[in-house]
Amino acid sequence: MTEAAGTAGADRPFDAECLFCKIVSGAIPAEVVLDTPRALAFRDINPQAPLHVLVIPKGHYRDVAELAAAGGGLLDELVLAARDVAVEAGAADKGYRVVFNVGAGAGQTVYHTHAHVLGGRGLTWPPG
Repeated sequence: MTEAAGTAGADRPFDAECLFCKIVSGAIPAEVVLDTPRALAFRDINPQAPLHVLVIPKGHYRDVAELAAAGGGLLDELVLAARDVAVEAGAADKGYRVVFNVGAGAGQTVYHTHAHVLGGRGLTWPPG
């Protein structure tokens, strides 16, 4: 991990090669739907449901396990941000899904913790 100008989330450096760190820094545009001091939520560029938003920490953590091990309440903040996204989109009453993929075998393609918030239609189980 290399540090860019400043730090992300006030306590964690950016990874200059990370796609999501570039979104946090503003180097890559995104359709932001929620911005808090330590989290950012933006629409997925390849949505799998009418509501498909990614919620990320502004600091670089490889996956949700690393984020949870770091402590500090940031994982709680991401889950609450996911709830806020669902409420704002009108999906909270009908139901929504929050998914963290960990590792390539689970479908993680960007190695920066991110929660997928999915809703706006019926979601089946198992997911696939």
